[in-house]
Amino acid sequence: MADDKTKRDFRDRNLVAVDEDYEVEHFARENGITPEQVRELIKATGNDRGALTAAAKQLKTVLQGGPLTG
Repeated sequence: MADDKTKRDFRDRNLVAVDEDYEVEHFARENGITPEQVRELIKATGNDRGALTAAAKQLKTVLQGGPLTG
């Protein structure tokens, strides 16, 4: 039986799959950090895209000499 393509579930768009290199690389490019940094952030915060985006923004700020917040 084929999947019903009219029923879509976007729950996994809220997650970054650490085992999928293309997802890690895409997230890294979007947020101006390296794929290695993305993997470290996933270890530290989990793979929720919102939490990772906030952590990536904070990481970039710190790397640019800004204060650590939050």
